[in-house]
Amino acid sequence: MGVTQHGRTHRLDLADPDLREWECTVLSADPEQGIVLDRSAFYPGGGGQPPDHGVLLWQGVQTRIVGTRKGDDLYLLPAEGDPVPPAGTTVTGALEDERRTLLMRTHSGLHVLCGVVFRDFGALVTGGNMEPGEARMDFNLPEVNAEVGADRRVATRVLPREEALTLPDIIRTQTNLIPPDETEVRIVDIVGLDVQADGGTHVASTAQIGKVRVVKVESKGKANRRVRVRLGD
Repeated sequence: MGVTQHGRTHRLDLADPDLREWECTVLSADPEQGIVLDRSAFYPGGGGQPPDHGVLLWQGVQTRIVGTRKGDDLYLLPAEGDPVPPAGTTVTGALEDERRTLLMRTHSGLHVLCGVVFRDFGALVTGGNMEPGEARMDFNLPEVNAEVGADRRVATRVLPREEALTLPDIIRTQTNLIPPDETEVRIVDIVGLDVQADGGTHVASTAQIGKVRVVKVESKGKANRRVRVRLGD
């Protein structure tokens, strides 16, 4: 299972994180198990980033998508009571734009924070969590907005696992979160600041993040510090 394919679903979310609407075909559907598409731009969640929300539009009907379940396939979870398109139906998928955009900005903002803290203090990440527009990150142990304003390009590429692991410091967590059976590794590069393995969606430039405000720094034990951030306009 590679970066661009999960089970029977070709993942559009990582190939083009700005994609918000696309045509696809339902491969299987069940109100309880979920809906499997041949092509999907719904980010399924992972690495601290929550899944996308959105809708499937078909034959004048709307099915709200409120989450994703990972298994052999990616199963999109419909809102309770919504109709489910039968297998073989051609549908239009559409993401909730505000949620996805805020999550992209938040995720990229955390990478800037991670890059600054690693550069200046050599601290590794011990945990984290994000919601649209706000997040926390725990470090084992300022200015972040100067790097945001530097308008650094955010580039992504996919490398074979062996090649990726030869790059210095691409694992910024104390625990290696790359699944052992993953043959390809997606690399996110905030050019000139931060390069690490990551499977989430990101903006194209740090200027798109907006202001990052540190709202709280907490002590979480002898060595850990938890940093809570919130996006501004």
